[in-house]
Amino acid sequence: MGATNLAATSSQWIFPLSVLHNTPSRATSSIPMEKELYDRSRGVEFLYRLGVSLGLPSSAMYTAATWFHRFYMRYSMEDYHRQDVAASCIFLATKTEECGRKLRDVAKIVCSKVSQTDVTKISDDSKEVEECQTSILQTEEVLLEGLCFDFVVDSPQADLIDLFEAQPNAHQIEECAWSIANDSFRTPLCILYPPKVIAAACYVLAERAIEGPQSSPLDARIASPAPSASLPTPPSHKSQQSGTSRRAIEYFGFNETELANVADALGILLEYYGAQDLEGSCDFLASVASIPPPHSSDHRQKLYKPFAHVAAAANLPANSSTPEHPISQGATPLQGGNTPGKPAVGGWKPVTEPAP
Repeated sequence: MGATNLAATSSQWIFPLSVLHNTPSRATSSIPMEKELYDRSRGVEFLYRLGVSLGLPSSAMYTAATWFHRFYMRYSMEDYHRQDVAASCIFLATKTEECGRKLRDVAKIVCSKVSQTDVTKISDDSKEVEECQTSILQTEEVLLEGLCFDFVVDSPQADLIDLFEAQPNAHQIEECAWSIANDSFRTPLCILYPPKVIAAACYVLAERAIEGPQSSPLDARIASPAPSASLPTPPSHKSQQSGTSRRAIEYFGFNETELANVADALGILLEYYGAQDLEGSCDFLASVASIPPPHSSDHRQKLYKPFAHVAAAANLPANSSTPEHPISQGATPLQGGNTPGKPAVGGWKPVTEPAP
């Protein structure tokens, strides 16, 4: 009975992809979808920065990031600033995830990030900290209502850990998949697909990034399993490429609908990476963004536009590491040093074309 209730609770927060075209931010505030997705990404980046600075466990940050996306399926980004919501999600997560932090300490970190001031130089009883504490508590009341007091969150990282244990000695792929899973929360994937679908997409994309451009394409990696040898091969069935790795797909035992969802999740992740400003970016971002998406995801409308274009349309600078705030302008989120970490097991480097 408990498992059934948990499944029902989780399913209420999984929305069809089409809903992104009619969120409250679009329906009541006429915010373009590309701007909302850009601001969601920046909000989660800010949330990660808060969590890392507060020394929170990764699970608390994943939970807070999921709540952040769920909140904006009920409320408009025009009515509640993303940084206020991010701060309230983090503060609430410190309570539900049993990693308590004082409200004042959370507020000081928020003020530090917004003003780009060393937190040690911010007084406990400053006006800014007092106002920030009030804002966090007021937004938390709305957050609790928006979440319907449903705090249960399942993250793809939990499924990835199970997959890692079933496929040992793939340390580079593990590190890469973990990083992609962290980045997945900057997209709305957590409100579109179940965690195991996201986990599989992250793992498949990591395999392709590590194995390099000469390895099997994503379509081959997520193809339906070959029919039994005792049965005639349907004319429409495409044989798998020899040597293609299908570890994640076989581990989770996906049906056709779930495989289609994995393809869409891969497409969204690659769109997100492709929307970044790749000039001067790390090898990881550039190598992943260059991977061709599955052909099976071509049917859906693209979600992302280049973030530099979105920022320009909103008159925001496109290269600041600090997100825009009512009292401080900023912009495009950056991958890397301010995201939840996985214990290092050797590190990884993406495979790129050999230098001439």
